Amino acid sequence: MWLPPALLLLILPGCFSIQGPASVRGPEQGSVTVQCRYDPKWKNYVKWWCKGAVWSSCRILVKTTGSEWEKDRVSIRDNQRDHFITVTMKELRRDDQDIYWCGIQKQGTDLGVSIKVNVDPEGTVITSLENLLSRTIATSHGGLSSGSNVRTHYILLVFVKVPILLILVGAILWLKGPPGVPEEQWEQPVYMHLSSDLTTVTAP
Repeated sequence: MWLPPALLLLILPGCFSIQGPASVRGPEQGSVTVQCRYDPKWKNYVKWWCKGAVWSSCRILVKTTGSEWEKDRVSIRDNQRDHFITVTMKELRRDDQDIYWCGIQKQGTDLGVSIKVNVDPEGTVITSLENLLSRTIATSHGGLSSGSNVRTHYILLVFVKVPILLILVGAILWLKGPPGVPEEQWEQPVYMHLSSDLTTVTAP
């Protein structure tokens, strides 16, 4: 049976009640941070983070007891004032790459949003635009430390600002062209030559 897209959105668990990034990326042995925002009316409910592509059978790794909880390599924090959940996964392994869910526990069917977590192999240098964006947004909401903000600014400086500056300098130099010879330098010898000729002619 065919359903309109608007109706499909309505039957998804947690649609509009909780939202998060489609995917995030982190390096092997490193960490990754995810933020999920939820409707203010759910601020007093238990929040959880589970692993597995199938919603009905995903394995809950950690859930809030109060406002914050940490278990093994995963921590979850619920900012009830600004209405967002922050999940941090540390010491990432290759088998951590999977589909995860930010969820809200309630009577009946829980609410949730799926997020793909990608793990880059150790030693691989990848600048992910989506991860930079998610870190920048998280920093603006107070979800990350100032150290992450410094790292983000440094990456933008190296990979964006410096190349643009070099391109602008090169364009200016190209437009100016090679240095020309000032008019005084090529006019002065001719003037001096004519003066010497006149002196020779008028001499007795």
